[in-house]
Amino acid sequence: MNSSSRSLRLAPLVPATALAAALLLAAPSIRAQFKVIGADGKVTYSDREPSASEGRVSALGARGAASQAAEADLPFEVRQAAAKYPITLYTTNGVCEPCNQARQFLKQRGVPFSERQAVSEEDIEALEKISGGREAPTMMLGTQVLRGFAADSWTQYLDAAGYPRESRLPSTYQYRPAAPIAQRRDAAAVAPAPPPVNATAPAPSPAPARSGPIRF
Repeated sequence: MNSSSRSLRLAPLVPATALAAALLLAAPSIRAQFKVIGADGKVTYSDREPSASEGRVSALGARGAASQAAEADLPFEVRQAAAKYPITLYTTNGVCEPCNQARQFLKQRGVPFSERQAVSEEDIEALEKISGGREAPTMMLGTQVLRGFAADSWTQYLDAAGYPRESRLPSTYQYRPAAPIAQRRDAAAVAPAPPPVNATAPAPSPAPARSGPIRF
C-alpha cells in the first residue's frame, strides 16, 4: 500500500523501509521538546524543560503515550513495548481520511497511543520541530518518525518494536481524547505576587501576536 498523508505544507513524504528493526535502534533523538517565547518576543526551542522565568513555555508533547501506557493495566508484552517505544500519533482536526485510517489501524491492532492534533499555526510549527515535517498523519514510534500512513510499513515497525499483532488490551481500556500538539503553560500562571500599589514597576511587555487559523 502506498504512503498516504495530508500535507500541512505539501512537504514530500518520507516512506518507511523494510529495515524497521535497524532504524528503531538507530533512530535519532527528538530535536525539541519545548518552545519558549521570552519577554523580548524571541522564540527558542529546547530539549530540556525550561523554567517559567524564561518566558511562555509550550510543551511539544511527545511523551503522552509513555505515561498512558504506564498508567493503564496492560498485558506484559504490550506494556513492555510501550515503555521502550511509546507511540504518539499526530493528526489534524480537519477532514483527513489518512488520519482516520491511521487512528483506526492502531486501535484495531490494540496499540496504546496518544493523539496530538494540529489546531493552530503554533501546533504546525511544533510538529515540524518534533518530526522534521508537516505531514498528517505522522507516527512517532519511540524516536522513529513515520510520515504518511502506510499499513504495510507501519506493521513492520510495530512488529520490530514488539507490539502484538492482535489486540490484547483489556475491555475496559479507553484511549484519551486528542490534545493540541503545543500545550501552552503561561509563565503568568506561576508569576510572583504583584508589588504594592505605591511601588513603581515597569509596564509589562505586550504578549506576542498569535498566528491566524490553519490553512490547508
